Amino acid sequence: MLIGYMRVSSTDDRQSVDLQRDALVAAGVDSRHLFSDKASGAREDRVNLKACLGYMKAGDTLVVWKLDRLGRSLPHLLAILTDLRERGVSFRSLTEQMDTGTPHGELLFSLFGALAQYERALTRERIMAGLAAAKRRGRHGGRPPTINAEKIELITAALAGGTSKSSVCRTFNVPRSTLADTLERIGWSAPKVSI
Repeated sequence: MLIGYMRVSSTDDRQSVDLQRDALVAAGVDSRHLFSDKASGAREDRVNLKACLGYMKAGDTLVVWKLDRLGRSLPHLLAILTDLRERGVSFRSLTEQMDTGTPHGELLFSLFGALAQYERALTRERIMAGLAAAKRRGRHGGRPPTINAEKIELITAALAGGTSKSSVCRTFNVPRSTLADTLERIGWSAPKVSI
């Protein structure tokens, strides 16, 4: 069975799915099997997209007017198409003439997968290069310490003097988990008591 999905970005009446509806019906989709959303393509929580994907079963074909109607990012599109493939559902985009039920469509799907993987690798490479450049300048990534160095010295002195961790947390207004994380990060351990 052919099942159609349509989407427009704006929730006002300036945008309409009429063009998409006409194209999908002309491609053989029964008007009773059309799903439509008025939401950004970047949103993954589209109600009727979820309903559409849940409605399909093995042997069905999801048809869209254009790829960007299904999703805006390559990883999001790939996730949807991979899920469809695993469930035995074909996919067809009318504008791009992509049909995963054909060898040509399978090739395009494979190329999309390779491009998404390449995009992730490039993003990781850029992040690592940026972190390395920042480190060379003396900056370190990550969240700044919650407790400053001066307060850490006072806390460790109090703990070394026998004050309990609970008391230190109340006195210095520090959550217990933050204190534990900070002590672990600086490598502090309670002094050994000799008998």
